[in-house]
Amino acid sequence: MDAALKEQLEITACKVRMGIIEGVHSAKSGHPGGSLSVAEILTYLYFVHMNIDPKNPKMENRDRLVLSKGHAAPALYSVLANRGYFDTSLLTTLRQIGSILQGHPDMKHIPGVDMSTGSLGQGISAAVGMALSAKHFGQNYKVYAVLGDGEIEEGQVWEAAMFAGNKGLSNLTAFVDYNNLQIDGTIEEVNSACPIDKKFEAFNWHTIVIDGNDFEQIEKALKEAETVDKPVAIIAKTVKGKGVSYMENAVNWHGAAPNDELYEQAMSELKAALAKMQ
Repeated sequence: MDAALKEQLEITACKVRMGIIEGVHSAKSGHPGGSLSVAEILTYLYFVHMNIDPKNPKMENRDRLVLSKGHAAPALYSVLANRGYFDTSLLTTLRQIGSILQGHPDMKHIPGVDMSTGSLGQGISAAVGMALSAKHFGQNYKVYAVLGDGEIEEGQVWEAAMFAGNKGLSNLTAFVDYNNLQIDGTIEEVNSACPIDKKFEAFNWHTIVIDGNDFEQIEKALKEAETVDKPVAIIAKTVKGKGVSYMENAVNWHGAAPNDELYEQAMSELKAALAKMQ
């Protein structure tokens, strides 16, 4: 990866994290941990990889993204805002009456959102349907889905995976945010789906295991995905709460908002990290 591009992506991901914290703090609720963990994945997809146009969000041949782990909406909103789909000032209206930014993605009112999600396990099925539609009608857009490692405990995920593998949906790439924490603890404590890669392989997917907070590995994985004639699952090992010291690898920040003091600490850390990059 070009050094200048990597630096710019890291700056953008830091700004995305700041937007996540701004939104969740303003709402006094939300899910910061799993939003912070996917900042690099979403940043790379929207700023480098996907065929999209913020000025034309409904462009027919655009690539689609389905945030199957819909509770990580603050991350998606921050990326969309920083990409130019809507003004970043809206991020502080998260979950507030009258705001377009609901607690989970809403395709009817938010520019750039391709699928309404929130009920875990269902988003990947929608992504599979989109990919099937593209194949059926001879369209060349790609579909990307982002799932949680806790979410894949849902049986519907594997029904969708079975179908995608059987139909050879090579235009579908799914990222699994493997941060090893869900609302009640580690995935091992709750109901582990490991080994995740082997399960997807059993459903005829190509799998790649990466560090999901590393832009170079994300880029390499997506380039590999384009050479494979089957659906691809990228198992992205990430740090829950990445970028905010007291949130990192802390399960209690799965679904809690920082108070004013902790908000200031988080923003101070992120601003300091940004200053070092610029």
